[in-house]
Amino acid sequence: MKRLLPLLVFSLLAFPAPGQKLPPGPQVLTFFSDVDDTEQPYAIYLPPGFDETRRYPLVVSLHGAGSNHRLNLRRVFGKSNAGDETDVEASRYFPAWEDVDFIVVSPYARGTMGYQGIAEKDVLDVVADVRRRFPIDENRMYLTGLSMGGGGTLWIGLSRPDLWAAIAPVCPAPPPGTWTLAPNALNLPVHFFQGGADPVVRPEGTRAWVDSLKALDTQVAYEEYEGVGHDSWVQAYEGGRIFDWFARFERNPYPERVRFVTARYAARRAYWLRLDAFTPGTPARIDARFTGPNRLRIDTGALDGFTLHLSGHPRFDAGQALAVELDGERFEVPAADSVSFHRDGGRWQVGPAPARGKRPGAEGPMTAAVAGRHVYVYGTAGEPGEDVLAARRAVAEQAGNWSVYRGPFWGRVMVFPRIISDQEVRPSDLESGSLVLFGTKETNRLIARLADRLPLHLDDAATDRYGLVYVYPHEGHYVLVSAGLPWWHGRDDAFRFGLGVVALQLPGDADFLLFEGSRENLIAAGRFDDAWHLPPEAAEAIRATGVVTLAPTVLPGGE
Repeated sequence: MKRLLPLLVFSLLAFPAPGQKLPPGPQVLTFFSDVDDTEQPYAIYLPPGFDETRRYPLVVSLHGAGSNHRLNLRRVFGKSNAGDETDVEASRYFPAWEDVDFIVVSPYARGTMGYQGIAEKDVLDVVADVRRRFPIDENRMYLTGLSMGGGGTLWIGLSRPDLWAAIAPVCPAPPPGTWTLAPNALNLPVHFFQGGADPVVRPEGTRAWVDSLKALDTQVAYEEYEGVGHDSWVQAYEGGRIFDWFARFERNPYPERVRFVTARYAARRAYWLRLDAFTPGTPARIDARFTGPNRLRIDTGALDGFTLHLSGHPRFDAGQALAVELDGERFEVPAADSVSFHRDGGRWQVGPAPARGKRPGAEGPMTAAVAGRHVYVYGTAGEPGEDVLAARRAVAEQAGNWSVYRGPFWGRVMVFPRIISDQEVRPSDLESGSLVLFGTKETNRLIARLADRLPLHLDDAATDRYGLVYVYPHEGHYVLVSAGLPWWHGRDDAFRFGLGVVALQLPGDADFLLFEGSRENLIAAGRFDDAWHLPPEAAEAIRATGVVTLAPTVLPGGE
């Protein structure tokens, strides 16, 4: 019996009793991130009397700069710091608050880095993790956030409007590119909150958002608090009142009209529409509405292909033909659950769009290479001495050090990618994520191995004067090549350009750039076209330097 007792204790510890439940109230869970193989935390609130047999509404709340998931969960329930309590002290515990019949989550989202790239992926990964663990009503999911998180609410909410029933940005500081997404809020109620004396997020900017959305026939509510600075979340979330507002709304997955704008394939679906062919970086738009049963009017701009997913729509009958007026042209097509259109010679045709060079997962820009799983690879080729090898490693380490300390307010960005040599790259690294490669084909064995598939090569003799960086698709992921001077060379304004994190200094609007001396002296920069060809003027400027070899596949027209 004595011999069996340790085994029995081990068994009880290793295998929890069936039906073991999480306690109600606030707590912290984690999800496994495939970005850097880490467990990432998020704060979660479970209502009392949690019942696995019913579906619950979900509120996702995004924290501001210098904050965290624990502190932010307090905020959305209307709990400010006690007395002279600091944010650090307030983060250590959850106070008592009024219960609500919602599941509420607050992602950590890597700290203070905004809500694009990895942080955006983290938010969506948290939503997926919560939906996997708990019974969530997919028609009652809501998004809110304050300051940086208010901007993230606009960016994520408008990028994926069909995911949410309503959104509530508080003193929002939206990231670049958000303004063009305003038309996407047609079926998404929005409630703004703003301090009238906010010195950080000026009320004029938030009022402009309200006016713009009203002009676009969006359901908008706005509260501005006279004399309140950059802490309007106190009033916005007071007493948990935001939950009462959210409870008024339920998502309609099949609205009669869908208006949608996007500039990236990563966010190309909304409700019963999917955009299939456009130029990444250039906003493509579609406005589609039912004018009667099986009758649609569709207007587009900068769009070359799309698909209608109509199964389940109350105004669609699969037994009857579909009549479509598309940019003034009339089509009658057999009804099907999915119907595609594409442009051919400037005119619309029925059928799926032909495959393009730029497509989902292969669209750029440079920031796409570091928006998910990636590794930093320095070169060991060319028989370098210890000093040279150490210098090469140091460049890769500087690029991969997302977690550099940036001061007590900004803290660290908690991203931990691997930094390895070209001899340490494993097949799984090539298969599972993107590669950030430093050097030239003479100094980096992996660049040499991929040389015939890469479009640009900087002469090794010019690496002390020029910097060439570009992104290119490779087997379902990206290769980001940084040859010569690194992309952050000569950029000393850490506040404006990534707050000291050099990976965040990659230009989010470019696929390539070539400079001499520093980024301030650009020779060529921009986007490859839809076939991954250089624009003619960029190709000419790069050729004129005499230091870059251009593959025929990247020349204008694929010469």
